[in-house]
Amino acid sequence: MESLMMLYPPMAALVDKVGSSYLLVNLVARRARDIANHAEETGDILEKKPVSSAIDEVYSGKLTIEPKNE
Repeated sequence: MESLMMLYPPMAALVDKVGSSYLLVNLVARRARDIANHAEETGDILEKKPVSSAIDEVYSGKLTIEPKNE
């Protein structure tokens, strides 16, 4: 029997916060790179993976996308 892994936070909730899965992937990837680079520069040891931290920031509302004014 296959074990099912529940995703937390739910993917649908993350997409709702950002607007699209494309924007979500780009936002999380960019923020994860920033977290990893900062940790490397300062010598910090990360408690969890940069992608997990970035996802948590999106879910909590700390990390958002600002609409582009044209």
